[in-house]
Amino acid sequence: MKVTRLAPVTAAVALLGLAAPHAVADQVPNASAQSKAAARQAASAPTTLDTLSRFFARDGKVALTAVAPHIEGDAVPVYTLSPGFVAGTAGAPVAQLEYLASTAVASDGRKASLWTVPQGSSWKVVNIATGDDESRYAAAGAAKLPGGTVFQEPQINAWYVTKDSEVLPLDEDAVKAIGAGGTSLAGYHQRVQRAYGDKLPGSAYDRSGKAGGYAGPAEAAGAARAAVAGGDTALAPVSAVAGAGLALGLLGTAWRRRRRAAGRV
Repeated sequence: MKVTRLAPVTAAVALLGLAAPHAVADQVPNASAQSKAAARQAASAPTTLDTLSRFFARDGKVALTAVAPHIEGDAVPVYTLSPGFVAGTAGAPVAQLEYLASTAVASDGRKASLWTVPQGSSWKVVNIATGDDESRYAAAGAAKLPGGTVFQEPQINAWYVTKDSEVLPLDEDAVKAIGAGGTSLAGYHQRVQRAYGDKLPGSAYDRSGKAGGYAGPAEAAGAARAAVAGGDTALAPVSAVAGAGLALGLLGTAWRRRRRAAGRV
């Protein structure tokens, strides 16, 4: 059963005191060993752990003084479907790096993902999401296709791993999209071009502002705040709120982060 349980970026920033996403508008993350170490350090900083304690204790399941969160494992790069690939731009990769994620674990075993991006010469946490999808799918992809790139198609919440000319599914949404046996890179391009080719930046869909589309930073942040007020769990991606414009914006539900039961891949 799918579960929707993600705090929007703006909610995490406003309520949990994290770094403002718009502060990183002109920077793009990288997945070097140095960056991963810096991202993990930001995630394990005392102030971040204090924020995590409040995050895990917000529902009253564990007392604030007993949460004792810690960071587990290394930060992992999180890639999302590239608009350039959808458009068929020569040399465009299938996916591009959006942020690095670290997994936090509370004393009762609950997990959360900390999204980190560069800000100046350091890294900052810009969102906390329940669960550990990022690290789980990174591990699943490494096991299924060693040396491949794990990426997400956020419009349908599908996770894949790709290497050379092969694309394999990592979750049920990806299986629905490309089949259990996967597809070729060319086949995957045909699918996403059909699905999103008329909704890229500069398209009539984009200019119309339908369901957010490629809204600017202020509009995206406002949409996310409205979702919070309405009790929704719609998520404007880090890149959209930051103004980096990395993720494809389609329907309103494209910003949803549908989490699965813990331990399920």
